[in-house]
Amino acid sequence: MHSIRVRVGVLGMALAACLSAPSAATAAGTASAPTVEEQRLDRAVPREILAASGFDTVAPRFARLLASADSYAQAHRVAAREGAALWRRAVDRAQGRGPAGGELSRDDDRPLYWARLGMTREVRTWEPEFTLSDAQRTALLDVLERTSRGQTDILPHSRLRSSGGTPVPHADKGLKRVLVTGFDPFTLDRDIRISNPSGATALALDGTVIQTPEGPARVETAVFPVRWRDFAEGTVERTLRPYLRHVDLFATVSQGRVGRFDVERTNGAWRGGFPDNDNASRTETIPVADPATQPQWTTTTLPYQEIVAADTGRFPVYDNTSVTEIPAGGTESVVRPDGPTPGSTARAGGGGNYLSNEIAYRATLLRDRLGLHDVLPGGHVHTPVLQFGAGNTDPATGTVTDPEFVRNRLDIIAQVRAIVTVAVGEAVS
Repeated sequence: MHSIRVRVGVLGMALAACLSAPSAATAAGTASAPTVEEQRLDRAVPREILAASGFDTVAPRFARLLASADSYAQAHRVAAREGAALWRRAVDRAQGRGPAGGELSRDDDRPLYWARLGMTREVRTWEPEFTLSDAQRTALLDVLERTSRGQTDILPHSRLRSSGGTPVPHADKGLKRVLVTGFDPFTLDRDIRISNPSGATALALDGTVIQTPEGPARVETAVFPVRWRDFAEGTVERTLRPYLRHVDLFATVSQGRVGRFDVERTNGAWRGGFPDNDNASRTETIPVADPATQPQWTTTTLPYQEIVAADTGRFPVYDNTSVTEIPAGGTESVVRPDGPTPGSTARAGGGGNYLSNEIAYRATLLRDRLGLHDVLPGGHVHTPVLQFGAGNTDPATGTVTDPEFVRNRLDIIAQVRAIVTVAVGEAVS
């Protein structure tokens, strides 16, 4: 009986040890489910876009490299390296360098978007053999996001190119500097085929040199997510702050209305609640540092009159002065075609109250808080909505691209380049 009790006691201690010891999954950190945005990857259209551009190999390669990492430090190096490589690959493809990778036109911004989501999904669901804290997983996602969006690749001297891809002298003495930002595709539940011409423009212009009446200007670009959370966490300020003192002009760009460009005169400090790419909504004053000194409105310092007057392309360009406000002492929203009245509370800038207005507000507020309002031209440009060709407008039956769709995107890219050229020439003359 004694021997039986000993064996049972040993077995019990072993069982208790097993129950109290952390499992391999717990020790390695808990993976999380893909986000709403990442879950769209499983639909047919994203898979087709990735396959038609050759970017369908990006996430699987990244997953293999991530799986081979034996420490957080190594995983961080993989994420930073592969994120930067994805951005360079997308820029090179858009600018005609290297293989196209498929029949999808080179000007398309969607391969970058969907490939990045494939990579972030791998990080989010990864269960390494070593302990990975939630903070470390978040840091991996952060470095992957920033590098794959060109946010860590602004103003590098080693990547100077002309607009046609021809190298220019390494020394950039006298070269003007321009910073342009774009956005990911959005409203994907309405039409998952959608492309964002501002993102396509960022890829087409990154690292290029344009010729202006005041001499050459180098354009550097970055792309931002369509997510309220990222903006509240300061992604715009963190990206732009190191560079605004070193550029001659900046333009935040996004997709706006059908058939027209708008140079937005005024930006408002209000989030209107439209769902983002994770289907999250935010209705509130734009959260910024030092809210006690936060203005309700900021204004463009781009040379809007000259931009509107110039012949920049086939789409008309407007100086958009309209805003929506609650007048001082009032309670109801009022549309003001000529801009805000003194003491009013913002409800929509010229560019609305979504993330396009917010990036314009944040960038121009940062400009002002850095004391650059009178010396740095900057503001927001809305492009026309990128439209599919006639007969290809139904997302349920339509194709992922068509000749008119490509033509529209190329024309928008060319017109943004022309607008920037006019703006630089006027701003520094």
